Amino acid sequence: MLSFLLPVLLFPFIACAAETILGVFIFSRHGDRTAKSTPPTTLTNLGYSQVFTSGTHFRNRYIASNVASRIVGVSSDIVEQSQITVAAPVDTLLRNSAQGFLQGLYPPVGSNLGSETLRDGRVIRSPLNGYQLIPIQSVTGGTGSEDSAWLQASSNCPEAVVSSNEYFTSSDYNNLLASTRPFYKSLTPLINATFGADQISYKNAYTIFDLLNVASVHNDSLSAFPLFTDSVLAQLRTLADHHELNLAYNSTDPVRAIAGSMLAAQVVQGLDNTIKSQGKSKITIEFGAYGSFQSFFGLADLLTLPDSNDSFMGIPDYASTMTFELFTTADASAFPAVEDLQVRFLFHNGTMDENSTLTAYPLFGQSSTELGWTEFQRGMNRFAVGGQEQWCQACGNSTGVCASVTASSSSSGAGAAGSDSGSRGGISKVAAGIIGAMVTLAVVLGLQAAVMLVVGLRVVRKNRLAGRAANEKGVGEADTRNW
Repeated sequence: MLSFLLPVLLFPFIACAAETILGVFIFSRHGDRTAKSTPPTTLTNLGYSQVFTSGTHFRNRYIASNVASRIVGVSSDIVEQSQITVAAPVDTLLRNSAQGFLQGLYPPVGSNLGSETLRDGRVIRSPLNGYQLIPIQSVTGGTGSEDSAWLQASSNCPEAVVSSNEYFTSSDYNNLLASTRPFYKSLTPLINATFGADQISYKNAYTIFDLLNVASVHNDSLSAFPLFTDSVLAQLRTLADHHELNLAYNSTDPVRAIAGSMLAAQVVQGLDNTIKSQGKSKITIEFGAYGSFQSFFGLADLLTLPDSNDSFMGIPDYASTMTFELFTTADASAFPAVEDLQVRFLFHNGTMDENSTLTAYPLFGQSSTELGWTEFQRGMNRFAVGGQEQWCQACGNSTGVCASVTASSSSSGAGAAGSDSGSRGGISKVAAGIIGAMVTLAVVLGLQAAVMLVVGLRVVRKNRLAGRAANEKGVGEADTRNW
């Protein structure tokens, strides 16, 4: 296996004095929330604290004036809007999490910095002790993702939905469905107020885990059930991890990981903006769902690493972050040439606090945690879906906004294959919004998902339909960015 061929050194990264950080792309999960089985989900006070603490950590790493790994030229106290781009889907939980993160990243500046003197001599102090306003761009892809138990609910990508549903016909799924039946049925007294008897099975592994995981943190009455132990919760989590990874990624069917493919294009675009602006654009932050993490982990060959079971095989914890650093070891008195630029990938599972460290991992099966910009861009573009034409072709769409793309492609003979050029490396936030919106498609898929949720239907490819019996009805099947 590939993991045995990688002489990988994994280490908490500490920036060397010879390095200059030029820009970063941060992708974060939301903080602690209420259960998905009782929508709408809301950010709890614990979750608010988690994302705020993470934001504070990244401030102390990249922005504070006295840190060695400070992004060159970044404003340390008062935010400069031209230096930072923040995006989140139209999802209350994700957008509130982004706001909490930003409060830690750029906290209130106080009465001195947060005031101005008008022409008539009046001194105006900004509200909330100099609270800083940072706009959050809306990316329609992923709308309402945190209120749905179905991982592909907001992808709007028919081929990805079909691919994920094919897991429910696999031998792995059916074996686990049968072997874990007694385990799940033993939990009936704990969850029968939320799940029907025919829904208490591995088929709904994630939503069952999620409900009890939330209860283990917030519900005092759970202690009245002696059958619910730490080992039971751990088993539920292990099963949910396996269940969701198989819905998010399959090595033989890349479209299943469409969320990770779109994220890859956004990462390249965010860092490319830093390069094209000669360092004026410095920080890109995006919030999204755990499915985007899992999809990207698979596509970027992180599942093959020796410690992947600990770091990448499971559902990332609340407030987990992926960070991509653009840096140079060359003279940075002027913005470096492309050949002097490098990228480093770092991941932390869970909330970042003062005792946390970001850990660097190698991408694309490489042995080094540091990649030249061109090599990094080439690796990401192997699976990035970074344009409307690529998205339409990957997802099998030919109607709505994809109709003109299909016609244009047919007439010109243009394909949707990825390119290593910078212009095809990613898409702007506006383009991502167009892709995600797909208004007509979203309405159709939304109605389809609602019907499937009620009647327990599943979409499968025709060539795999014959001879396969229907599975039991469940709340999680027809229900990440979701980018």
